[in-house]
Amino acid sequence: MRIAADWLMTPGARTVCALLAEGGHQAWFVGGCVRNAIIGAAATDIDITTDARPDRVMALAQAAGLRVVPTGFDHGTVTVVVDGAPYEVTTFRRDVETDGRHAVVAFADSLEQDAARRDFTMNALYADAEGAVRDPLGTGLSDLAARHVRFIGDPGDRIREDHLRILRFFRFHAWYGDPEGGVDAEGLAACADLSDGILALSRERIGAEMRKLLSAPDPAPAVAAMGMSGVLLRVLPGAGALTLTVLVHVEEAAGLAPDWLRRLASLGGEGAPEALRLSNAETRRLAALQEAMAADWPPAETGWRLGAGDGTGALALRAAMAGQEVDSMAALACAAGAQKQFPVKAADLMPALTGAALGAELKRLETLWLRSGLTLDRTALLAEAQKGT
Repeated sequence: MRIAADWLMTPGARTVCALLAEGGHQAWFVGGCVRNAIIGAAATDIDITTDARPDRVMALAQAAGLRVVPTGFDHGTVTVVVDGAPYEVTTFRRDVETDGRHAVVAFADSLEQDAARRDFTMNALYADAEGAVRDPLGTGLSDLAARHVRFIGDPGDRIREDHLRILRFFRFHAWYGDPEGGVDAEGLAACADLSDGILALSRERIGAEMRKLLSAPDPAPAVAAMGMSGVLLRVLPGAGALTLTVLVHVEEAAGLAPDWLRRLASLGGEGAPEALRLSNAETRRLAALQEAMAADWPPAETGWRLGAGDGTGALALRAAMAGQEVDSMAALACAAGAQKQFPVKAADLMPALTGAALGAELKRLETLWLRSGLTLDRTALLAEAQKGT
């Protein structure tokens, strides 16, 4: 098999491969860029691996007049910069010792050794500078074609090396797995058995994986499998996947793009800001969506409170909870409400009212305005204020 990808022909990539080859070394593209090129998806990172040791890579790059940075020198990784673009080059490696979070590695001499230390078979695919694909383990291409996310070797061994692979297993199933074929049974059993290892991971790493997982076109089957295995409760106590399954269909019907935070709101559970290390802005937005899910605000008020985007998202969440679709008229009312502004300002009530009395009257008028369906204008509201005084 031979791949044809734009990144394969970039001058920078070709320069790095050429300097390694001219120095007498192998140069292989590896991992996600190769996997995605095979299935026709965009690549996010271009990783290169070689039998050259990191000091040799640095020497070759410097001799060619290129900037090179020892970004992960002890683990075999240096970054070669070509025309301002960074290319990570990593020496073939094998794991010597692991503790579930970190690994002590030794340099290896073959693709087979390098491939054996990776997580999933579909990630152990390599391509040379001309795009010829190599599958050292012999199962990566067939598993990718079958959309079968499978650990390399014994799943338990791979997870014990790095417990983050539990979450990566579900995330990769969400993006690359067959939703109809189900999750790999051996991998799922190992994730369930070793789910305690999640507790040793940093919340930042857990949050990053959940963001990526919930951003998939349809993460519901993967999250449901997380629930079955007990992993979801390890990540987010009290969470459940039922509403998410419906929400994805509601989003599609309403033309809503995937939104990981909206989907997180559908899971429920406790302590998401802490468990996933959400930012302050994300925490506020999640709280607003969850409040809107439970509220009985009319669509226009929902749009006014949350804005058009999250207002429609809140309607989708409510619809999913009820097993319905978003009503098109409700969506229009939500969008219209998002354009509204409460027509009375504090200055309109001063100096007759100040302090706490001013705040209370503004709140009362706002309540009247909301009850009117956002229809009362400034004149009517100020007349109401005159009655109150």
